[in-house]
Amino acid sequence: MSPPSSLARLARPLAWIVLVIAAVFGVAYWWLLGRPVDLPDSPTAKIACVSYAPYRLDGETPFDPNAFISPERIDADLKALSTRFDCVRTYSMGQGLGAVPDIAGRYGMKVLMGIWLGRDTIANEREIKLGLEAAKRDHASLRGIVVGNEVLLRGELSEKALAAYIERVNAATDVPVTYADVWEFWQKHPGLAKAVDYVTIHILPYWEDEPVAPEKAVRHVADVYQRMKAEFAGRQVMIGETGWPSQGRTRREASASLVNEARYVREFLNYAATVDMPYNVIEAFDQPWKRDLEGTVGGFWGIFDVHAEPKFAMVGPVVEEPRWTWAIAAGALGALAFVVGGAARRRWRGAAGWSALALAGFASGTALAAHARLLLFACRDTTEWIVGAVIGVAGGVTAFLLARAIAARLAAPMSPAAVAPRPAERRRWGIQWADTFTPQRFFWMFVLTLYGILMVFNGRYRDFPVGLFALPCVGFFVLALLRTRDAIAKPLVEERLLAVWLVILGAAVVVQERGINAVSWGWLLLNLLLAVPVMVEWRRAAARAP
Repeated sequence: MSPPSSLARLARPLAWIVLVIAAVFGVAYWWLLGRPVDLPDSPTAKIACVSYAPYRLDGETPFDPNAFISPERIDADLKALSTRFDCVRTYSMGQGLGAVPDIAGRYGMKVLMGIWLGRDTIANEREIKLGLEAAKRDHASLRGIVVGNEVLLRGELSEKALAAYIERVNAATDVPVTYADVWEFWQKHPGLAKAVDYVTIHILPYWEDEPVAPEKAVRHVADVYQRMKAEFAGRQVMIGETGWPSQGRTRREASASLVNEARYVREFLNYAATVDMPYNVIEAFDQPWKRDLEGTVGGFWGIFDVHAEPKFAMVGPVVEEPRWTWAIAAGALGALAFVVGGAARRRWRGAAGWSALALAGFASGTALAAHARLLLFACRDTTEWIVGAVIGVAGGVTAFLLARAIAARLAAPMSPAAVAPRPAERRRWGIQWADTFTPQRFFWMFVLTLYGILMVFNGRYRDFPVGLFALPCVGFFVLALLRTRDAIAKPLVEERLLAVWLVILGAAVVVQERGINAVSWGWLLLNLLLAVPVMVEWRRAAARAP
């Protein structure tokens, strides 16, 4: 028998290095989430104005035509908000929200009252009627009336039709009237300023076409605000929405996290204290229903969570994930489970096998904890929870089976004669598989490719499920390292095709993120870990062919 190649001699050290890195990464990731982060203190806990929508309980959504928020609920919300905010901004008059101005007045709060406009002319007339009635009834509580919110952005009304609605309301009341939209749309429709008493712009650095890093976000807001004041000289300009999400996908440099939300709000309040600038922060409470429209990130813009508890303090360090030690415990439990499970029907002896199982189990436990955390924020209903849990279990089972195979190889003697022979080809479901792991590898390649297509062509609101896919991707890569001397059969043509697409799709995500999103690079790495071994097997099999 020929001596082992240099690559074969390096296989075991490389496999150990990957296992150790995976376990250390699991510890480091959760430790970073759990460490207190020093941030600048806010000059005050009071905020001038905040967007208020009461739809924070399970199943509540403004799209439900039968939804109604009772005055008692609104009263309890505004009583709590009055301790932190001087003003609330609403977006519509229906579903009980017409009571907001009256109730807010009881607590000394002002209201930026919203009249919702869209394509439905009948609904628009109803909103205007309710708005004008409230303007007469609760005049003293109103700071302004916002006629339409991002209607131009959504493309639901023309500038001419929108201006006509605004002018009607403006002519019927002496309460200052405005329209609110993303600042770029005010630039596209400057003539609309003639119909309003002041200009209301939205500046959301996370959602910009060129997302802004949280460290630069407030500087960006200040620059845009000064630019808009110059473009609409002689008009008062208000920031109608600004804020930062606490959960969701990273967009280039813009990372959605609790720490970054706290950083942004605190830094923005420090900036606002130095300028004469009316502003409104989005938003009071997290809104789970927005996840249907904007993915995970849509539901987590609140300063308070769905239980009306503040998500962060305005002074002192902030911790991203206080429960991080539970993830370390999950890693320890994973290590124990892999060691105990690996003891059954083992054909090897020695510490190497046990160590490999423990490292793989610990890394898998921390990865599953990351998957569970993603489900906690992203799942909208029972079906999504079930699907997420089932795929997580599948990932854990795959990781365990791979860990057993890896441990057996690492525990085997180094002599060439002791190397596992070529795995027997097996037929399942009428398909000739190269070995027992091929069906599982094919399944994960297919799922990862499918999700990669969604990420590339419809990925604006999709999360990166790195914790889930790390389980099979890292496991199959380590096993491939240890099979360098095996006579592997040529991969299925479907596997070869999927391997090519995994590389293309993973690279495409990095390109879309301009190469500045660290998470996208991690996503590409997972794609490569699963695809490259298939390509190597393909090349080796082709080289052996007559």
